[in-house]
Amino acid sequence: MTLRQIAGLGALLSLVTPGLALAEEAAPALNSGDTAWMLTSTALVLFMTIPGLALFYGGMVRSKNVLSVMMQCFAITGLMSILWMVYGYSMAFDTTGMEKGVLNFNSFVGGFSKAFLSGVTPDSLTSAAALFPEAVFITFQMTFAIITPALIVGAFAERMKFSAMLVFMGIWFTLVYAPIAHMVWSGDGALMWDWGVLDFAGGTVVHINAGIAGLVCCLVLGKRKGYPTTPMAPHNLGYTLMGAAMLWVGWFGFNAGSAAAANGTAGMAMLVTQIATAAAALGWMFAEWIGHGKPSALGIASGVVAGLVAITPAAGTVGPMGALVIGLVSGVVCYFCATTLKRKLGYDDSLDAFGVHGIGGIIGAILTGVFAAPALGGFGAVTDIGAQVWIQAKGVIFTVVYTAIVTYVILKVLDVVMGLRVNEEEESVGLDLAQHNERGYNL
Repeated sequence: MTLRQIAGLGALLSLVTPGLALAEEAAPALNSGDTAWMLTSTALVLFMTIPGLALFYGGMVRSKNVLSVMMQCFAITGLMSILWMVYGYSMAFDTTGMEKGVLNFNSFVGGFSKAFLSGVTPDSLTSAAALFPEAVFITFQMTFAIITPALIVGAFAERMKFSAMLVFMGIWFTLVYAPIAHMVWSGDGALMWDWGVLDFAGGTVVHINAGIAGLVCCLVLGKRKGYPTTPMAPHNLGYTLMGAAMLWVGWFGFNAGSAAAANGTAGMAMLVTQIATAAAALGWMFAEWIGHGKPSALGIASGVVAGLVAITPAAGTVGPMGALVIGLVSGVVCYFCATTLKRKLGYDDSLDAFGVHGIGGIIGAILTGVFAAPALGGFGAVTDIGAQVWIQAKGVIFTVVYTAIVTYVILKVLDVVMGLRVNEEEESVGLDLAQHNERGYNL
């Protein structure tokens, strides 16, 4: 090599080396703070189902059914964890074939390139924007996939066969939850994402989805034996209050964790969650106090959950005043839907899954379009409130119709194949003994 060639190579290296150094500096690196927060949030969301929801629902049923409800929550936790690993995560978040503004099959459901969590390693990161392990994101989203079908249990409590419940939940997760999650959250090319639907932490994906499915379930299964003439008072409101408290605490992981980072959005989501929940608890309490003369423990616990539900889609985009309004509206409206409306229409939504989650989710989704606007103290990119409200309404309508139809078909097919409901004798004895050969209380 001549001196001229050596000099030329040196000059070339002097140009390339800084570029290589910059590329090395720009390579994504794990953010330990974000990772720690997402690990914590994931544990909090799982805590919402077991023991939170199990206790919340368990206290509201009669003593002969307390174990059956808790058992359903635990079994759903196990089943959804495995289904999420096998194909659920891939169906919800695989973006193969998706392109912004292009409507195709993958706008509705993801593929199977991530089936059995193929390609996920300890070094896999979620994205260049959210620098924490993909394994943590998978587990975080798994907890959402767990609690959504578990919420449906409240609508058909005390009368569905355990075997039928397991099969129904597996099919419902596959045909309803995973596609809706994909359409809302999987990014450019997904149906409702491209529409511009705002759903920060699951108002549509979790609560409207579960609430509408619950309503269909209680209509298809029919009323509990003796409803509404036979008293069916909650057997242990202490459990219900403890469960509501656990849901309240766990919901900070649900909402603030959906920021996918330990940042200002997570902090604001935490603040507005607390404000909306407190406002809804008081709204329900005072509405009941005025309507029935006394405030009840069951009422304030239900109000807490109504507020948590309603703020969920809005948590990342609304400010404190918007949260206050959303909380008050959801507390009062959900109270009337879970009491007056249910009595008038005559359906037996055992633990008010539709009245709280369905109605609260719809209220939150619509009002997100209003209070996400900076003009009303929000932090979203909403310049035309009317247009955004219409987008939110489209998302609600699509979810209601899709979920109702698919849920109805699943239930009707299963009823023919294996039967959905326990017989009258088993219902009278209670599902604890009839389905599990156990008692919640042995005195």
